Amino acid sequence: MSNANTSSGFTHEKVETSNFLMIVLILLVVAIGGLVEIVPLFFQKSTTEPVKGVEPYTALQLAGRDIYQREGCYNCHSQMIRPFRAETLRYGHYSVAGEFVYDHPFQWGSKRTGPDLARVGGKYSDEWHRIHLNNPRDVVPESNMPAYPWLAKNLVDPSVMAPHMRALRTVGVPYTDDQINAAADEVKGKTELEALVAYLQSLGRAIK
Repeated sequence: MSNANTSSGFTHEKVETSNFLMIVLILLVVAIGGLVEIVPLFFQKSTTEPVKGVEPYTALQLAGRDIYQREGCYNCHSQMIRPFRAETLRYGHYSVAGEFVYDHPFQWGSKRTGPDLARVGGKYSDEWHRIHLNNPRDVVPESNMPAYPWLAKNLVDPSVMAPHMRALRTVGVPYTDDQINAAADEVKGKTELEALVAYLQSLGRAIK
């Protein structure tokens, strides 16, 4: 009994007094715990299959999403509504993973300097969005959002759309050859403002 205690105490002491061993064991425990939580999600239909009504972004919407990311809109706007009464009353149905299976990366987050945008699609007209992006205070006087007047002047680059859509297809977005081949023509002559509005108007329409 005494030998067992001595052996156990030595092992425990060795772990506590060795920084390297402690770090290795902590990383091992965190890795195992993470795998146990994450791996099952790859096999659940609720997280891997789109909800009814969700379709891959059109070329114009996809271009708008790229602009949304480029301009850092996600720094102030979440696209995740949490399943709390206060949030669902304000924003609508809580977010589910099946709405975002075609998003790479998805735009969930916790930052809300501005309102959540998960269900903004159809809430305002295209014209409202155009005015808001050009000068937010024209429609929301108390807004501290910066203006984005250059979006109305910059044109979407048609040459980047087909390669982008092909890349997304490799990670599971079901774009067809016809959709990819037509992408450049779909965005040709379109402004970045039009693309961003198209993206915003697509958000949250599958679940209301």
